[in-house]
Amino acid sequence: MTEIEIPQFFACPISLQIMKDPVTTVTGITYERESIEQWLLKAKDCTCPITKQPLPRNSEFLTPNHTLRRLIQAWCSANEANGVDQIPTPKSPLSNFHVEKLVKDLEVPDNYQKALEKLHVLANENERNRRCMASAGVPEAMVHVITKSFKQGKATSCCYLKEPLRILLLLWNTSNMVDNNKMKRLVGENLDFLDSLTWVLQLQTKNNVKVTNEAMPVMKLVIEAKDSTPLGNLKLEFFKVVVSVMKNRELSQHAIKSALHVLIETCPLGRNRTKIVESGAVVELIELALEKPEKNVTELIFILLAHLCSCADGREQFVQHAASIAVVSKRILRVSPTVDDRALHIFSLISKFSASNEVVQEMLRVGAVSKLCMVLQADCASYLKDKARGVLRLHSKTWNNSPCIQVYLLTRFQR
Repeated sequence: MTEIEIPQFFACPISLQIMKDPVTTVTGITYERESIEQWLLKAKDCTCPITKQPLPRNSEFLTPNHTLRRLIQAWCSANEANGVDQIPTPKSPLSNFHVEKLVKDLEVPDNYQKALEKLHVLANENERNRRCMASAGVPEAMVHVITKSFKQGKATSCCYLKEPLRILLLLWNTSNMVDNNKMKRLVGENLDFLDSLTWVLQLQTKNNVKVTNEAMPVMKLVIEAKDSTPLGNLKLEFFKVVVSVMKNRELSQHAIKSALHVLIETCPLGRNRTKIVESGAVVELIELALEKPEKNVTELIFILLAHLCSCADGREQFVQHAASIAVVSKRILRVSPTVDDRALHIFSLISKFSASNEVVQEMLRVGAVSKLCMVLQADCASYLKDKARGVLRLHSKTWNNSPCIQVYLLTRFQR
């Protein structure tokens, strides 16, 4: 194919690519719509990239350059034989009026489902639509729909919440920081919404996997947005619901990771650590770790386990599980420095505060002591070696009398 030179005025000054949807700013310069919208969204000083004159950040002030678009389309058609792709006529940008009409249709029972489906399609299309929807009140509408279902207590309506949850998640993940902060204020100040999500998860964990897969990531974002004061007063039932999500292997990895994040975020506050232990989290974490999940899930498991082992009840549940010491030992030097750090911290807590004769012998029997010795020989951070050395010193008299340890220490082969 002969290389075709694109006419200079057909190329966007930002992307330097041929424009598909040229728009003109108030300064008279034409850009590709997507490029200038991203510029206006992310630039600290909202100015024209060419003239450096001030620009309104609102994309409604961008005027479609229909004449230039037709010239570009004609040029592409004329050069189609040379491998130039045709450029379709772009859709008109989504307007606030259209979105507001769909939001009003949600209040009409006969129009509800159709309006919800249209909103989901629009949110899925592009970020421009999501910004428009965020400014037109769609997040508030979705929160209202979910909260209303909770207050009515209709379990049958819960299966229809998948799309509102998905729309809310899409809008939250938009890169528009103004709208993102608006979302945080919306759900962070709404105590009913957290109760609504707990209700959804409680009803759907076993019955509707798709709803739970959407609800749990939203729950994570809500927890991150809320102040610490209300989070310190969460009920035991809340943690039982989150742990049940973590237990459900039919769910997506994203949902399980979100559940782990929620527990990690809330664990240090108030009496939450005790409530998480009481909800059976320690056993479920060990069971999840035994399945050899992906790296970032393993890191979350060990971070949370280390938190829970800092209390007596957590350590008691840990040592009562037949595979706990073995699975922690196996992961050392196999996953990441984060896992190494948290695993050694767990062993340090167990060795200091829960080291019955059975536990000490179990650490020797399943290879935990050998792994600690291996850390001393491995090419890892010095602070990890110090942690391993500290654990070994705690019960050195018992462990030094073991023939396998004496033989092991004679070998200098690094792992």
